[in-house]
Amino acid sequence: MIDSTPQGFADRHIGISSDALDHILSVIGVDSLDQLATRAVPGDILDQAFANAQHDAASEFEVHAELRALAARNTVTTSMIGLGYYTPLTPPVLVRNILENPAWYTAYTPYQPEISQGRLEVLLNFQTMVADLTGMDMANSSLLDEATAAAEAMTMLRRASRSKSPRFLVDTDIFPQTRAVLETRAEPLGIELVHSDLTAGLPDGEFFGILVQAPAASGRVHDWTPTFAAAHERGALVAAGADLLALALVTPPGEMGADAVFGTTQRFGVPMGFGGPHAGYLATRQPYARQLPGRLVGVSKDADGNLAYRLALQTREQHIRREKATSNICTAQVLLAVMAASYASYHGPEGLRAIASRVASHAATLATRLAAAGAAEIVHEHFFDTILARVPGRARAIQEAARAEGITLRLVDADHLGIACDEATTTAHIDAVAAAFGAGGSGAQGSATQGAPAIPAALVRSSDYLTHPAFHLYRTETAMLRYLRSLADKDIALDRSMIPLGSCTMKLNSTTEMEAITWPEFSGLHPFAPAEDTEGIRALIGDLETWLAEVTGYDRVSLQPNAGSQGELAGLLAIRGYHHARGEAHRDVCVIPSSAHGTNAASAVMAGMRVVVVKCRDNGDVDLDDLRAKIAAHAESLSAIMITYPSTHGVFEHDIRDICAAVHEAGGQVYVDGANLNALVGVARPGHFGGDVSHLNLHKTFCIPHGGGGPGVGPVAVREHLAPFLPGHPLAPELGDGPTISAAPYGSASILPISWAYMRMMGTAGLRRATLTAIASANYLARRLDEYFPVLYTGEDGMVAHECILDVRPLSKATGVTIDDVAKRLADYGFHAPTMSFPVPGTLMVEPTESEDLAELDAFCDAMIAIRKEIDRVGSGEWPVDDNPLRGAPHTAECLVEDWQHPYDRKTAAYPAGIGTRPKVWPAVRRIDGAFGDRNLVCSCPPLEAYQG
Repeated sequence: MIDSTPQGFADRHIGISSDALDHILSVIGVDSLDQLATRAVPGDILDQAFANAQHDAASEFEVHAELRALAARNTVTTSMIGLGYYTPLTPPVLVRNILENPAWYTAYTPYQPEISQGRLEVLLNFQTMVADLTGMDMANSSLLDEATAAAEAMTMLRRASRSKSPRFLVDTDIFPQTRAVLETRAEPLGIELVHSDLTAGLPDGEFFGILVQAPAASGRVHDWTPTFAAAHERGALVAAGADLLALALVTPPGEMGADAVFGTTQRFGVPMGFGGPHAGYLATRQPYARQLPGRLVGVSKDADGNLAYRLALQTREQHIRREKATSNICTAQVLLAVMAASYASYHGPEGLRAIASRVASHAATLATRLAAAGAAEIVHEHFFDTILARVPGRARAIQEAARAEGITLRLVDADHLGIACDEATTTAHIDAVAAAFGAGGSGAQGSATQGAPAIPAALVRSSDYLTHPAFHLYRTETAMLRYLRSLADKDIALDRSMIPLGSCTMKLNSTTEMEAITWPEFSGLHPFAPAEDTEGIRALIGDLETWLAEVTGYDRVSLQPNAGSQGELAGLLAIRGYHHARGEAHRDVCVIPSSAHGTNAASAVMAGMRVVVVKCRDNGDVDLDDLRAKIAAHAESLSAIMITYPSTHGVFEHDIRDICAAVHEAGGQVYVDGANLNALVGVARPGHFGGDVSHLNLHKTFCIPHGGGGPGVGPVAVREHLAPFLPGHPLAPELGDGPTISAAPYGSASILPISWAYMRMMGTAGLRRATLTAIASANYLARRLDEYFPVLYTGEDGMVAHECILDVRPLSKATGVTIDDVAKRLADYGFHAPTMSFPVPGTLMVEPTESEDLAELDAFCDAMIAIRKEIDRVGSGEWPVDDNPLRGAPHTAECLVEDWQHPYDRKTAAYPAGIGTRPKVWPAVRRIDGAFGDRNLVCSCPPLEAYQG
């Protein structure tokens, strides 16, 4: 009999069927998910609130309708607010084939470069685009937003400067959100910000650097060359914020002498989205390459000598450098960087110049009309896209008149309005704004006659940019479509295979969850739009904050942090603010277990704390004796403990309540890292078992896709006593006056509908079932593979949490086969490798998630078992250690048709035993020589000759 009962969303999201679950539970040795909960989760933290939850889940179609209703409560006006956010005209070919394409949005960070060549190529295009436009030597492959990029520039200059001065000069004419983030970042690090009008000259005294914005927040275009030279003469370094579209016409800061240039690529085809996500950028000169924070794509070669891309200088990664890291950022905005780079490829330098000229002409035309009619005084003679109009006492009335025509201007104060033109501005918009000022219709002085850009002749750009073929070959939609498809075919994403990365939770990102992010009612909102225009998105944000507080056991949630690292920083700054408010500013020690995520230590340093490391026992648990000793040694100065739960070793530690109590008794606060929340939702709540604050990764547990290494959202959740210290924002008074973490008040707001839809469709019962299914799947893998690759850590009951660590070290010692060999060989089997050598070198951390079905779990196990048999053949001497299918992996189609001189045959190389009927995934390149790439650092598109031969 066919079951005709309609499946709910949870049945579609969770990959394990009821029959498959019975099999998995029998292998684990439990009768039900409820029994699994009592076996795996310590009884003193097990939360049964969701165990008997009533059905409260909505269907996919109900959620679609509810999201439509929320969208209808938003009003999208023609935004001329500016301040770093503009309406782009996104080419539909990029929307359909990148933003809405799971081949791009479900990919992970390219830590396995051989199966990530597509993403890496576009990121190299991005770096080249930024470096060319800014006039710098190199750029990273994106940062979180413009304001955090400015903060990273500030700290980079401090590291690079020879000056011992703590003073950093900041021009007064920068975006208010950038100023706020700089202040947040500077104070804990002892950096003294000095705000000054730097166009009037540099103030007296020593300083290690200066920061300006070009064009400025007011729109002013200024020649900074003498100022930069004066700063260098006094031993200081220079950072400049730059609008990339303006740099199609204006001399770039690099040619004026800047040492670092930062900004955002939002207006390169990425919708405003009420604040994000957008790809920030940071570019610098070659001498400071190794100081550059974030990710950097470099050019290297593979085993056959072919050109290949990889992440360069990975020793800068936080997991390695920890408290000595250059920054706590361990992610990027890859999906948005891909959009921006592809926008530049599609338009090319001529197209960008034409767009910039049209934008600048609209601004100049409006300025001319207002001045000629006596309707306003234009404050600055030279500008690109933004004019500052002085209208004594009339600013609000003019703003309201423009609003009546569906246009939102920026109210600077009672006497001034800011008006920003962008790619979507039309002559009709210029006419309407002019009319709001009382400058009449188009008429004789109307917009039909475009004014020349108001850029001084001395600052008109003369240098070439975007000369590489990547920015000239894809002008037609056919060419762009095929280019994007060819790149996607070089990568493994979730649309092709399970990605069993421990600690990263690569689960299903459903179509219904993703659908709303491109709706104009969400994507077209300016982050500083009036509150009455954004009722729908604000209601959605309020729902999500409430739901996240409920499932974590906390009282308040802020969605502003736009990455997990920024959520960490926000949580630690809340703790710091709490201690300072109580007169205990001396509490500055942060205790962190040695197994913790590397960002924990880096975030603590950024929050002005001293890191004290606590040992772990042989079983991976925190060493309670060492913890108590460290607490006793620092009792008076203890600020917090940062602990990941379940542990980074994939185990539910039974001492977690005792750990929290010990810290609280000494006056400290407990930070529970939410990286592993996929093992807790519905079964345990950090806010109930001792946590004071946690950050949550919406791009892990709550289904926002990783996008090839970003976007992410890292909300911070706190108990009530820390609520006053949650993130604030200078342009969102409703958030309070807490530290500003991100450029936009609500961070990457346009992707919040994804998590809202996920939680709404799963309901409390579905969320609990997902968690327990993830735990069941991890234990199933652990049981099946333990015989071949020992599971390094388990709990007291022999259970793991939602991930397990497989120990390859004994096999490596016995046979010479390395962890790299195993990871690369998995690509020949069609799988992305698990997390390598973290948290324990020489191991693989595997996380199946709840979304994979039994067939996929078994296929992965079969591949790993087959690899173990190959290792045994190396160990027996049948294959030499330096020439075997593992050491030769991955194998490309090209290498098979060349002269074959290996002791294993071609079929074993490409179609190994255990691959079954899985579709063949051909890696794009052979194994990449990382050391060569680091020795020969090339981080922009190579000349065409490099691709020949």
